[in-house]
This record gives sequence, C-alpha cells and structure tokens, in this order.
Amino acid sequence: MAARLVSRCGAVRAAPHSGPLVSWRRWSGASTDTVYDVVVSGGGLVGAAMACALGFGAWDHICNMRYRAFRRMQVWDACSEALIMFDKDNLDDMGYIVENDVIMHALTKQLEAVSDRVTVLYRSKAIRYTWPCPFPMADSSPWVHITLGDGSTFQTKLLIGADGHNSGVRQAVGIQNVSWNYDQSAVVATLHLSEATENNVAWQRFLPSGPIALLPLSDTLSSLVWSTSHEHAAELVSMDEEKFVDAVNSAFWSDADHTDFIDTAGAMLQYAVSLLKPTKVSARQLPPSVARVDAKSRVLFPLGLGHAAEYVRPRVALIGDAAHRVHPLAGQGVNMGFGDISSLAHHLSTAAFNGKDLGSVSHLTGYETERQRHNTALLAATDLLKRLYSTSASPLVLLRTWGLQATNAVSPLKEQIMAFASK
Repeated sequence: MAARLVSRCGAVRAAPHSGPLVSWRRWSGASTDTVYDVVVSGGGLVGAAMACALGFGAWDHICNMRYRAFRRMQVWDACSEALIMFDKDNLDDMGYIVENDVIMHALTKQLEAVSDRVTVLYRSKAIRYTWPCPFPMADSSPWVHITLGDGSTFQTKLLIGADGHNSGVRQAVGIQNVSWNYDQSAVVATLHLSEATENNVAWQRFLPSGPIALLPLSDTLSSLVWSTSHEHAAELVSMDEEKFVDAVNSAFWSDADHTDFIDTAGAMLQYAVSLLKPTKVSARQLPPSVARVDAKSRVLFPLGLGHAAEYVRPRVALIGDAAHRVHPLAGQGVNMGFGDISSLAHHLSTAAFNGKDLGSVSHLTGYETERQRHNTALLAATDLLKRLYSTSASPLVLLRTWGLQATNAVSPLKEQIMAFASK
C-alpha cells in the first residue's frame, strides 16, 4: 500500500479517492442539459481533493484513521558520508505520512457529507468534451459540453482536468505537454520493522541506481519507495520475502559504494566547515531495521517527467498530474497537486465572491502564473538531482558530496528549501 508525504500546509487540503467525475452546485440552464458551476474530471487523490476543497476539507476524517507525523528528514549519499538533515526548532512536526487508501477513504466520506453541494458520478467515463465557439451564436450554449460513455450529457462553466498524466481533458483542449520517461521504475511496499520505535524520521538514501526512501506509518510500520532500474524493480517485486527484506536493509546500511578518495575529500571539507562554523553537525544515523513486508503490498510503476505548456484555457484548468509529472525522489508529486488545489480554490473563491464568471481566463491565469512559477522550479530541481545522483563517477560524486555538506551547514538555506517544498 503506497503512502503519501504530506506537507503541513497541504495536508489540511488533502484527501483520497472518489468517482471519475465530480461536479459542484448544479442548476438548470436554458438547454435540456443540467449545468454545473464546476466539473472535476478525474477520481484520484487530486481530483477528489479538488472537489472537497470546493465543498470543504477532509482532514478531520484522516485524523480518525491512520497517519503519522514526522519531525526529521535525513537524506544521505550511498557513495560518501555526505548527508543533510531537515528538522524544525524543538522538533515540531514537519508534516504527515498518510496512506493513499486512508486519504481516499477520508475524501469519499467528506464528499458524502457535502452531497447537497457536490455530485459524484462513479464508474462514469467522459468520452467527449465540446467547447463553445469563440463567438457563440445566440442560440448556442457558452458552456463546456461533456458526454459520458452511457450517452448522457451535461454542461459546466468550468472543467477541471485532474485525470492523470495521460489527461484526456488536456488532449481534448489541445494543450501541448513536454514529457519523457526515465530509465527507472518505483517499487512501493508496506514494511514491518524489527522492533517498535518512535519512528518519526523520514529517511532517504541516494543509491547509484536511484533513491530509496523509508517513510514512517506507525511505531512498527513504514512505507517504502525505491526508485531503481526497470529490471531491478521487476526483480525486487518478484523475489521472495526474505531476500527482499535483506535487499532493503542492505540498501540503507551498506557502504560498498564508498571510496577512500571521496571519504577523505568529504572529511576535509567537513573539517573546514567545522572551523568556520563551530556548531554541532548532525551525524549520519541508520534507519530502523526491516523484518518483513506486507504480503502483496509490493507493486511497481514506471517513472517519468511531464509538464503542460499551459495550465488553463477558457473554461478549463489543469491540476495534478494532468499539468505536471515529477520523479518521486522529493516526495512532492501529490503535494504539488494539493498546492494546485489550494491556489485554484483561492482564485475561484475570489471570483465567486466578486460575482465573476468561474470559467473566465481573467482569474484562471492568476492560478496558472502562481503554480507554474513553483512547479517548473521543482520539476527542474528534481530532474537535476535524479541525473546528478544516478552515477558513481568520482568527479560528480565529489561535487554532490561537497554540495550536500555545504547545504547542511547553512541553516537559512535549509529553511528556504523546506518552505519552498511545503507550498
């Protein structure tokens, strides 16, 4: 079962699964079709959370189920002693790890609670979207027309595409998408720890084959996200439990990729930093030992990057993977979608308060500008890190070792990184 790393500000707006089409506040128009203020196409985490943001949040439901706060993040290199430690003053909670199923269940409950304002069409698939002409005739509708697989139709003032990286909404409206596949797949699983522990640290180690992360779920459970080559990922999913557990523990503990040259160079910089900044530097810690894996919890999915050239068109807005797809090494994929939701909901609320047309680009472009500034920077940073750490070549290992050590020594820079990731 996969889990999501949810930032503190994003978690309140986050939540799970619903139907593929979610609509908000319906009314009767001049035509025979029902007309909705907003229709969300897509029933995953981001689509359902968007619907809940329009009809109120779902965090209270999550609090009644399983989630885990984390207070520290340790990220370190398998080829050196370099690490970076993120935490807050007095070890306050940095965010929450929430399983996908828990989020989806909470979202579904919240959608049921606001059924007077939000209509969910389960097991429904949109097969056609029709946009109004730029200059509609007097007898034509100014809204987006949606046709379902069963032949039923309705209209909306604003269509929100939350239908994944192969978005049908994006393709139908003709928005270009820049994308490529990585040479990696991610393996996710739920792991049982060898013994109960406080388990409030999110761990990530960069291996030459890709990053591996261990995210806390409870005192005895953690979620695994291991990005590696397609061949190795398939092997990890198919190997027996004992061998898989050994592979996970070795990936976190082994120093087989270390070299004397890199360790010596890293130690020299660390010594220089200690002279310039004589403060206590966090030592590398080892994550908890893994004892076993939940049966049938191991699954893999291919990784890639994608970004839509535009997030909005008249009467259309893209959110989540429909607008951007990112490598999971920063744990920000779904959080980027939740950030989209926060921004779009704000702009739509302002427009509604001022009596504006919800589908007008006059306020939708404000959402696009705000989110593209954030998302493009994060996409570029994660792609660079993926390429920088996917090698064991000494010059690049030395470069990233010194870079990680220097960043770890500059507290204001680490605080800026944490603040940016939480948006």
